[in-house]
Amino acid sequence: MDYKGKAHKFGNDVNTDYIISGKYKFKTLDMRELAKHAMEDLDPDFYSKVAKGDLLVAGTNFGCGSSREQAPWALLYTGLSAVIAKSFARLFYRNAINCGLPLVECDTDRINAGDELEIDLAAGVIHNLTSKEDIKITPLPAVMIKILEDGGLAAHFQKYGGFNFD
Repeated sequence: MDYKGKAHKFGNDVNTDYIISGKYKFKTLDMRELAKHAMEDLDPDFYSKVAKGDLLVAGTNFGCGSSREQAPWALLYTGLSAVIAKSFARLFYRNAINCGLPLVECDTDRINAGDELEIDLAAGVIHNLTSKEDIKITPLPAVMIKILEDGGLAAHFQKYGGFNFD
């Protein structure tokens, strides 16, 4: 699986309230509507800046805070193809993979806002097309890649009737 897009960069400890504010959580179950408010407390224009396939880049502990499962869904519905960070909060990590949002762990210090990136999950590398650098990534287990390829955990279970490790 490969992903290619422009980097939208944020810092450390971006919590789920910053990803999607709790004030929207109870107003709608429409993820397209929630996506319009993604990251708005950190960047009010975020939704209008994201093009289909773009990548969110952050520092450590991305997705910390509550276990708000709407957070990865809201990001997915903005059109982002993946989130790249130094580390992720465990609950956010699990929720993101379950909904089909790819997460990539690596050193993000050499990635700047606006850089054009290409993620090659199979090769375990991000190609920074702007700086011409390659960045090694923490590989994902095969079952997680399969879940992502299938569009998330529910789609994976519908397809196989359970986990498929082949």
